[in-house]
Amino acid sequence: MNDAILSNPKAPRVKRAAALARKKERHEQGRFLVEGPQAVRELLAHRPDLAETVYASTGTEPWQHEVDRLASDAGVRIERATDEVIAAMSETVNPQGVVAVARSWRTEVADALRGARLVAILHEIRDPGNAGTVLRAADAAGADAVVFSGESIDPFHPKVVRSTTGSLFHLPVAVASTLAEALDAARDAGLTSLAADVRGAELLEARAEGLLAGPVAWVFGNEARGLSEADRAMTDRSLKLPIYGAAESLNLATAASVLLYETAFSQRG
Repeated sequence: MNDAILSNPKAPRVKRAAALARKKERHEQGRFLVEGPQAVRELLAHRPDLAETVYASTGTEPWQHEVDRLASDAGVRIERATDEVIAAMSETVNPQGVVAVARSWRTEVADALRGARLVAILHEIRDPGNAGTVLRAADAAGADAVVFSGESIDPFHPKVVRSTTGSLFHLPVAVASTLAEALDAARDAGLTSLAADVRGAELLEARAEGLLAGPVAWVFGNEARGLSEADRAMTDRSLKLPIYGAAESLNLATAASVLLYETAFSQRG
Protein backbone atom coordinates (compact mmCIF):
# COMPACT_ATOMS: atom_id res chain seq x y z
CA MET A 1 0.00 0.00 0.00
CA ASN A 2 1.23 3.48 -0.83
CA ASP A 3 1.19 5.63 2.34
CA ALA A 4 1.04 8.88 0.37
CA ILE A 5 -2.48 10.17 -0.24
CA LEU A 6 -3.33 11.00 -3.83
CA SER A 7 -4.90 14.44 -3.59
CA ASN A 8 -4.60 16.08 -7.00
CA PRO A 9 -7.73 15.48 -9.14
CA LYS A 10 -5.78 16.70 -12.18
CA ALA A 11 -2.87 14.28 -11.78
CA PRO A 12 -2.08 12.36 -14.99
CA ARG A 13 -3.04 8.97 -13.57
CA VAL A 14 -6.34 10.38 -12.35
CA LYS A 15 -7.05 11.73 -15.82
CA ARG A 16 -6.11 8.39 -17.39
CA ALA A 17 -8.53 6.58 -15.11
CA ALA A 18 -11.31 9.09 -15.75
CA ALA A 19 -10.78 8.72 -19.50
CA LEU A 20 -11.84 5.06 -19.23
CA ALA A 21 -15.44 6.28 -19.31
CA ARG A 22 -14.89 6.53 -23.08
CA LYS A 23 -14.89 3.42 -25.25
CA LYS A 24 -12.02 4.65 -27.41
CA GLU A 25 -9.82 5.10 -24.34
CA ARG A 26 -10.78 1.69 -22.96
CA HIS A 27 -9.72 0.05 -26.18
CA GLU A 28 -6.49 2.04 -26.47
CA GLN A 29 -5.47 1.49 -22.84
CA GLY A 30 -6.74 -2.09 -22.64
CA ARG A 31 -8.29 -1.22 -19.29
CA PHE A 32 -11.63 -0.41 -17.73
CA LEU A 33 -12.96 1.13 -14.55
CA VAL A 34 -14.61 -0.76 -11.69
CA GLU A 35 -16.58 1.46 -9.31
CA GLY A 36 -18.04 0.83 -5.88
CA PRO A 37 -17.15 -1.54 -3.03
CA GLN A 38 -19.28 -4.47 -4.22
CA ALA A 39 -17.85 -4.55 -7.74
CA VAL A 40 -14.29 -4.01 -6.50
CA ARG A 41 -14.65 -6.82 -3.93
CA GLU A 42 -15.87 -9.21 -6.63
CA LEU A 43 -13.02 -8.21 -8.93
CA LEU A 44 -10.45 -8.89 -6.21
CA ALA A 45 -12.12 -12.11 -5.06
CA HIS A 46 -12.79 -13.69 -8.46
CA ARG A 47 -10.47 -12.06 -11.02
CA PRO A 48 -7.55 -10.57 -9.09
CA ASP A 49 -5.37 -11.25 -12.13
CA LEU A 50 -7.18 -8.40 -13.87
CA ALA A 51 -6.85 -5.83 -11.09
CA GLU A 52 -4.12 -3.25 -11.60
CA THR A 53 -4.67 -0.58 -8.94
CA VAL A 54 -7.34 0.08 -6.32
CA TYR A 55 -7.95 3.67 -5.28
CA ALA A 56 -9.78 3.95 -1.95
CA SER A 57 -10.85 6.93 0.13
CA THR A 58 -9.26 7.79 3.45
CA GLY A 59 -12.42 7.32 5.51
CA THR A 60 -13.40 4.40 7.73
CA GLU A 61 -16.11 2.75 5.64
CA PRO A 62 -17.25 -0.78 6.60
CA TRP A 63 -15.95 -2.22 3.33
CA GLN A 64 -12.40 -0.87 3.60
CA HIS A 65 -10.90 -3.64 5.72
CA GLU A 66 -12.14 -6.36 3.36
CA VAL A 67 -11.02 -4.50 0.24
CA ASP A 68 -7.59 -3.90 1.80
CA ARG A 69 -7.30 -7.57 2.75
CA LEU A 70 -8.36 -8.87 -0.66
CA ALA A 71 -5.99 -6.50 -2.44
CA SER A 72 -3.12 -7.46 -0.14
CA ASP A 73 -3.80 -11.20 -0.60
CA ALA A 74 -3.85 -10.76 -4.37
CA GLY A 75 -0.76 -8.56 -4.47
CA VAL A 76 -2.73 -5.68 -5.97
CA ARG A 77 -1.54 -2.15 -5.31
CA ILE A 78 -3.96 -0.07 -3.24
CA GLU A 79 -3.66 3.70 -2.98
CA ARG A 80 -5.42 6.10 -0.66
CA ALA A 81 -7.05 9.03 -2.37
CA THR A 82 -9.16 12.00 -1.37
CA ASP A 83 -12.87 12.12 -2.08
CA GLU A 84 -12.17 14.71 -4.77
CA VAL A 85 -9.82 12.33 -6.57
CA ILE A 86 -12.28 9.44 -6.35
CA ALA A 87 -15.02 11.71 -7.71
CA ALA A 88 -12.77 12.82 -10.59
CA MET A 89 -12.15 9.19 -11.56
CA SER A 90 -15.75 8.05 -11.20
CA GLU A 91 -18.54 8.31 -13.71
CA THR A 92 -21.21 8.20 -11.00
CA VAL A 93 -22.71 11.35 -9.51
CA ASN A 94 -22.31 9.96 -5.98
CA PRO A 95 -19.15 7.82 -5.91
CA GLN A 96 -18.87 5.27 -3.13
CA GLY A 97 -15.29 5.85 -2.14
CA VAL A 98 -13.44 3.18 -4.12
CA VAL A 99 -12.57 2.55 -7.75
CA ALA A 100 -10.23 0.08 -9.40
CA VAL A 101 -8.46 0.11 -12.74
CA ALA A 102 -8.55 -3.36 -14.29
CA ARG A 103 -7.17 -4.91 -17.45
CA SER A 104 -9.81 -5.82 -20.01
CA TRP A 105 -9.78 -9.23 -21.64
CA ARG A 106 -11.07 -10.93 -24.76
CA THR A 107 -12.77 -14.30 -24.69
CA GLU A 108 -13.42 -16.03 -28.00
CA VAL A 109 -17.10 -16.87 -28.45
CA ALA A 110 -16.38 -20.53 -29.20
CA ASP A 111 -14.32 -20.84 -26.03
CA ALA A 112 -17.03 -19.18 -23.91
CA LEU A 113 -19.73 -21.55 -25.20
CA ARG A 114 -17.80 -24.79 -25.15
CA GLY A 115 -19.63 -27.20 -22.82
CA ALA A 116 -22.31 -24.64 -21.96
CA ARG A 117 -25.93 -25.54 -21.19
CA LEU A 118 -27.42 -22.08 -20.65
CA VAL A 119 -26.28 -18.94 -22.48
CA ALA A 120 -27.63 -15.42 -22.93
CA ILE A 121 -26.94 -13.65 -26.22
CA LEU A 122 -27.55 -9.89 -26.08
CA HIS A 123 -28.02 -8.56 -29.61
CA GLU A 124 -28.03 -4.81 -30.25
CA ILE A 125 -28.67 -4.08 -26.58
CA ARG A 126 -27.84 -0.40 -26.10
CA ASP A 127 -28.86 0.48 -22.56
CA PRO A 128 -26.05 -0.19 -20.05
CA GLY A 129 -28.46 -0.77 -17.18
CA ASN A 130 -30.35 -3.40 -19.17
CA ALA A 131 -27.17 -5.10 -20.31
CA GLY A 132 -25.76 -5.24 -16.80
CA THR A 133 -29.03 -6.44 -15.29
CA VAL A 134 -29.38 -9.27 -17.81
CA LEU A 135 -25.79 -10.31 -17.21
CA ARG A 136 -26.44 -10.32 -13.47
CA ALA A 137 -29.63 -12.37 -13.95
CA ALA A 138 -27.76 -14.82 -16.16
CA ASP A 139 -25.16 -15.26 -13.44
CA ALA A 140 -27.84 -15.75 -10.77
CA ALA A 141 -29.66 -18.32 -12.93
CA GLY A 142 -26.47 -20.33 -13.33
CA ALA A 143 -25.83 -19.48 -16.97
CA ASP A 144 -22.49 -20.57 -18.36
CA ALA A 145 -21.76 -17.52 -20.53
CA VAL A 146 -23.05 -14.22 -21.89
CA VAL A 147 -22.37 -13.01 -25.42
CA PHE A 148 -22.75 -9.41 -26.65
CA SER A 149 -23.36 -9.31 -30.40
CA GLY A 150 -23.70 -6.72 -33.14
CA GLU A 151 -23.76 -3.10 -32.04
CA SER A 152 -24.46 -3.89 -28.40
CA ILE A 153 -22.97 -1.67 -25.74
CA ASP A 154 -19.43 -2.41 -24.63
CA PRO A 155 -19.55 -4.85 -21.67
CA PHE A 156 -16.73 -2.82 -20.07
CA HIS A 157 -18.76 0.41 -20.08
CA PRO A 158 -18.66 1.73 -16.48
CA LYS A 159 -22.45 1.64 -16.16
CA VAL A 160 -22.60 -1.96 -17.38
CA VAL A 161 -19.84 -2.99 -14.97
CA ARG A 162 -21.61 -1.22 -12.11
CA SER A 163 -25.03 -2.69 -12.81
CA THR A 164 -23.68 -6.24 -12.89
CA THR A 165 -22.62 -5.75 -9.22
CA GLY A 166 -19.67 -8.05 -9.85
CA SER A 167 -21.30 -10.71 -12.02
CA LEU A 168 -19.06 -9.60 -14.88
CA PHE A 169 -16.25 -11.40 -13.03
CA HIS A 170 -18.17 -14.63 -12.37
CA LEU A 171 -18.74 -16.11 -15.85
CA PRO A 172 -17.29 -15.92 -19.36
CA VAL A 173 -18.34 -12.82 -21.30
CA ALA A 174 -17.59 -12.70 -25.02
CA VAL A 175 -18.24 -10.27 -27.87
CA ALA A 176 -19.36 -11.38 -31.36
CA SER A 177 -19.27 -8.99 -34.28
CA THR A 178 -22.56 -10.37 -35.65
CA LEU A 179 -25.49 -12.42 -34.43
CA ALA A 180 -24.64 -15.03 -37.05
CA GLU A 181 -21.20 -15.49 -35.47
CA ALA A 182 -22.76 -15.99 -32.03
CA LEU A 183 -25.39 -18.43 -33.32
CA ASP A 184 -22.85 -20.45 -35.31
CA ALA A 185 -20.80 -20.87 -32.14
CA ALA A 186 -23.94 -21.84 -30.21
CA ARG A 187 -24.82 -24.54 -32.74
CA ASP A 188 -21.26 -25.84 -32.76
CA ALA A 189 -21.53 -26.12 -28.97
CA GLY A 190 -24.76 -28.13 -29.25
CA LEU A 191 -27.08 -25.35 -28.02
CA THR A 192 -30.61 -24.77 -29.29
CA SER A 193 -31.03 -21.06 -30.05
CA LEU A 194 -34.29 -19.51 -28.85
CA ALA A 195 -35.34 -16.00 -29.82
CA ALA A 196 -37.27 -14.14 -27.12
CA ASP A 197 -39.94 -12.45 -29.20
CA VAL A 198 -43.58 -11.41 -28.77
CA ARG A 199 -44.37 -12.94 -32.19
CA GLY A 200 -43.06 -16.34 -31.17
CA ALA A 201 -44.81 -19.52 -30.09
CA GLU A 202 -46.03 -20.05 -26.54
CA LEU A 203 -43.30 -20.62 -23.98
CA LEU A 204 -45.41 -23.13 -22.05
CA GLU A 205 -45.77 -25.36 -25.11
CA ALA A 206 -42.01 -25.43 -25.53
CA ARG A 207 -41.59 -26.24 -21.86
CA ALA A 208 -44.09 -29.11 -22.16
CA GLU A 209 -42.08 -30.45 -25.12
CA GLY A 210 -39.00 -30.53 -22.91
CA LEU A 211 -37.21 -28.02 -25.13
CA LEU A 212 -36.02 -25.93 -22.20
CA ALA A 213 -34.48 -28.91 -20.43
CA GLY A 214 -31.73 -29.21 -23.02
CA PRO A 215 -28.80 -26.90 -23.74
CA VAL A 216 -30.24 -23.48 -24.65
CA ALA A 217 -28.95 -20.14 -25.92
CA TRP A 218 -31.52 -17.37 -25.43
CA VAL A 219 -31.30 -14.43 -27.85
CA PHE A 220 -32.53 -11.08 -26.54
CA GLY A 221 -32.97 -8.18 -28.97
CA ASN A 222 -32.85 -4.41 -28.87
CA GLU A 223 -34.94 -2.70 -26.20
CA ALA A 224 -37.00 -0.67 -28.69
CA ARG A 225 -37.02 -2.82 -31.85
CA GLY A 226 -36.57 -6.34 -30.56
CA LEU A 227 -35.21 -8.82 -33.09
CA SER A 228 -35.65 -8.33 -36.82
CA GLU A 229 -37.33 -10.96 -38.97
CA ALA A 230 -33.90 -11.85 -40.38
CA ASP A 231 -32.52 -12.23 -36.85
CA ARG A 232 -35.37 -14.51 -35.80
CA ALA A 233 -34.97 -16.61 -38.94
CA MET A 234 -31.41 -17.45 -37.91
CA THR A 235 -32.54 -18.95 -34.59
CA ASP A 236 -34.02 -22.42 -34.10
CA ARG A 237 -37.25 -21.23 -32.47
CA SER A 238 -38.99 -18.01 -31.40
CA LEU A 239 -40.84 -18.06 -28.09
CA LYS A 240 -42.90 -15.50 -26.23
CA LEU A 241 -43.44 -15.00 -22.54
CA PRO A 242 -47.19 -15.01 -21.75
CA ILE A 243 -48.82 -11.89 -20.32
CA TYR A 244 -51.65 -12.85 -17.98
CA GLY A 245 -52.54 -9.39 -16.71
CA ALA A 246 -53.26 -6.07 -18.40
CA ALA A 247 -49.64 -5.02 -18.87
CA GLU A 248 -48.81 -4.28 -22.48
CA SER A 249 -45.38 -5.91 -22.20
CA LEU A 250 -42.39 -6.56 -19.94
CA ASN A 251 -39.15 -4.66 -20.20
CA LEU A 252 -36.10 -6.46 -21.55
CA ALA A 253 -34.36 -7.10 -18.24
CA THR A 254 -37.48 -8.49 -16.56
CA ALA A 255 -38.40 -10.76 -19.46
CA ALA A 256 -34.83 -12.02 -19.79
CA SER A 257 -34.65 -12.78 -16.07
CA VAL A 258 -37.87 -14.82 -16.19
CA LEU A 259 -36.82 -16.77 -19.29
CA LEU A 260 -33.36 -17.55 -17.94
CA TYR A 261 -34.79 -18.78 -14.65
CA GLU A 262 -37.54 -20.75 -16.38
CA THR A 263 -34.86 -22.53 -18.36
CA ALA A 264 -32.71 -23.07 -15.27
CA PHE A 265 -35.70 -24.63 -13.49
CA SER A 266 -36.34 -26.97 -16.44
CA GLN A 267 -32.69 -27.98 -16.69
CA ARG A 268 -32.55 -28.75 -12.99
CA GLY A 269 -35.95 -30.43 -12.80
